[in-house]
Amino acid sequence: MPRNRDLLIEFLHLIQDGYGHLSARHLAALAQEMKLSQAEIYETASFYHHFDIVKEGETEPAEITVRVCDGIACEMAGAKRLYSELSDEIGTTARVVKVPCVGGCFAAPVAVVGKKQVHEADVSTVAKALSDGDTTPGLPDAEPLNEYRAAGGYAALEKLKNGGLGGADLIDELEAADLRGMGGAGFPTARKWRFLEGTAKPRVLAVNADEGEPGTFKDRYCFETEPHKVLDGALIAATVIEAEDIYIYLRDEYPHIHALLEREIEAVTKEGLADGVRIHLRRGAGAYICGEESGMLESIEGKRGLPRNRPPYPAQSGLFGRPTLINNVETLYWVADIARNGSQWYLDEGRPHLFSVSGRVKRPGVVKAPSGVTVRQLIDEHCGGMAEGHMFKAYLPGGASGGILPASKDDLPLDFGVLEEFGCFVGSAAVVIFSEQDQIRDVVLNLLRFFADESCGQCTPCRVGCEKMVKLLEQDRWDQPLMDDLSLAMREASICGLGQAAPNPVQSAFRFFEGEIE
Repeated sequence: MPRNRDLLIEFLHLIQDGYGHLSARHLAALAQEMKLSQAEIYETASFYHHFDIVKEGETEPAEITVRVCDGIACEMAGAKRLYSELSDEIGTTARVVKVPCVGGCFAAPVAVVGKKQVHEADVSTVAKALSDGDTTPGLPDAEPLNEYRAAGGYAALEKLKNGGLGGADLIDELEAADLRGMGGAGFPTARKWRFLEGTAKPRVLAVNADEGEPGTFKDRYCFETEPHKVLDGALIAATVIEAEDIYIYLRDEYPHIHALLEREIEAVTKEGLADGVRIHLRRGAGAYICGEESGMLESIEGKRGLPRNRPPYPAQSGLFGRPTLINNVETLYWVADIARNGSQWYLDEGRPHLFSVSGRVKRPGVVKAPSGVTVRQLIDEHCGGMAEGHMFKAYLPGGASGGILPASKDDLPLDFGVLEEFGCFVGSAAVVIFSEQDQIRDVVLNLLRFFADESCGQCTPCRVGCEKMVKLLEQDRWDQPLMDDLSLAMREASICGLGQAAPNPVQSAFRFFEGEIE
């Protein structure tokens, strides 16, 4: 491979995968190979959770690492007990560590043995995976290229290329459909695409597949079932904005999807569907902040994922300084459908949305439902009702950053622009259901510990604010005036959405669950 600066994180992955860690000698050798300073190599490697740096004189980690997810859904399912039991039982043969949400909330608790997720894990299933050497995930049973094309896939892309469909006309269709960005912000897709009009070339499309929001696994579902619908949407977007390159930034917790996409991207290229558009697949390395679009761009460039100040905006100067369109996986999933079936079809379907539902329901998983669906409908009509012995108490409508709503608000449409008056938002549509057996204090503390761990540290309001908020939450009595002041400072002064949204669970607790937190 070329020794390009932007491939630094890919090279760090190669070493980590091959040796199980990054030693001081590895980092020194890589610095010499890439003609970079050792400080530059170290500061990048040390930023990401999935790189195990072993300094001179330190002991190398165990050959196999077992990662126990401590995300909110897994904590509710007994992750603390699982971590303790695994530490006692296998702690001498494998390294056991806690990690944030790994996108397996539908089968909590989850342990990752090597690279393979063990769902509904207990000591016996993890021990069996270790003894069997079952540490590499198999490929998902996804729809193959030939079946997708037989059903009309890539037809709209071909029309765009041969002039049968105009790019401006497709953007008009996206606008008529009111398609929004499904990564969390809900920004109108058509308007975002139009930002690229008249910008300099070359242009680039960046696909944000780094869904690190606790409770979110819908992008995983898209790739595991219909990867070509996402690739189709990406190629359509690249054709419309005249981009020469597509970069897919995939979270590192999904190695099975990485292997699948390598195969399917090669198939698409061989079929001539990419037609001069280069598709690059890049691995994240365990940093939630890289789900923030400018942090993702920095990571693709081989740097620490520190969010950028704006302006300039990505449409003006994004990846490698080029005008850049950034879309979420689910957004492109619907682009392919709208390009094939038209905006009226999307509207008739109720502007469908993919909801990741987990927690105290009988059948957690991804639900495809109209944007105006309520949490009560999700529970009763799509998830088989509440889990046995549990009564609905509260829910996260949009993952860790979307706030908390009580069961009394079960009739609110889960759509963009509806929940803001209650201090919440639908975000990435990660819906986590709580029952009377869950304590709101514990839920809020779990979410804020996540933000404290995942703050990139670039700005003081977020870095220090998250840490101080956790300390305040750990007190027997919550100091509301002080926490309100801290929340305001974090919201007003943080550079990006992590610090701005981190106080949402705290404020929701004061607003709706005051009786529980005295």
